[in-house]
Amino acid sequence: MALDRYGRRIHYLRISLTDHCNLRCLYCMPDDITFRPNAELMQDDEILRLVRIFARLGFDKFRLTGGEPTVRANVVELVRGIAQTPGVRTLSMTSNGVLFSRLAKDLAEAGLQRVNFSLDTLNPEKFKRLTRRGKLEDVWSGIQAAEQTGLTPIKINAVVVRNHNEQDVVDLARLTLERPWQVRFIEMMPFAGATEFQRMQGVTAGEIKAWIEDAFGPLEILNDGKLDGEAVLYRLPGAKGTVGLIATVTRPFCANCTRARLTADGRLRLCLLREKEVDLLTPLRQGVSDLALREIIVNAIWEKPWGHRLAEGEIPLNRTMSEIGG
Repeated sequence: MALDRYGRRIHYLRISLTDHCNLRCLYCMPDDITFRPNAELMQDDEILRLVRIFARLGFDKFRLTGGEPTVRANVVELVRGIAQTPGVRTLSMTSNGVLFSRLAKDLAEAGLQRVNFSLDTLNPEKFKRLTRRGKLEDVWSGIQAAEQTGLTPIKINAVVVRNHNEQDVVDLARLTLERPWQVRFIEMMPFAGATEFQRMQGVTAGEIKAWIEDAFGPLEILNDGKLDGEAVLYRLPGAKGTVGLIATVTRPFCANCTRARLTADGRLRLCLLREKEVDLLTPLRQGVSDLALREIIVNAIWEKPWGHRLAEGEIPLNRTMSEIGG
């Protein structure tokens, strides 16, 4: 079991399969970003070896992220290998959905259980402006394919950006009236690459909730406000699905954090919004034993920090969001 010094049991690992992406979302990365060479990223056998070590430490929940995980070569076989690892209880993915319709059936058969889709607007023209490329219809096809192949429940993540898509909040929330989906609105977080943009154009969860209630009436809070992962859940009157609010910036949920992140270049990142990382790929490639890697991981988890320091002006600048994996 992996514990940190605050007594939190850390058992959820988010693995970035690549920093590469087929979109260039305004709040995530610059349009002219240069991705890392593949040789600097974890190879399939290296990911699978680390997954086995983490699973033996009691990690049982795994999520595959990016960049965009579906652009990684051999992603289906990689999913199969992770799903078949003893100790892996749940395996999910976060995707922008652009390529997902082509892969949904194969990924489901390989052992993927569920997928979150990133979708910030239902307006095709606005989608193109926000992502700088890509087609909304491809994402929608990916969501439908996931639902048809049993990769449910569907969750949709929307980052709300002032002066760009705050008008889309109501339409996105409306999806839950007729569909058993969870539409989750996320406060934009500041990182390297688009830091000033992220700081100046963020929208709070409180504002988002007020806009939804102005349109639909009072929201019913679910689970007595207990977090579902990172989200406080609500239901619109008569809705089949739920609305989630993720207030990472204004109401951090550090006491309930059970996660760590493995970057595409093999660094164990202990908090999304703190720069502290521990290199696992270098010792792995130097030939250290599983026991030695396990000790590095256990010692790193023990030092997992408590919360971000955004209010004190401390912004993580060593990586863009796409390099971390969300």
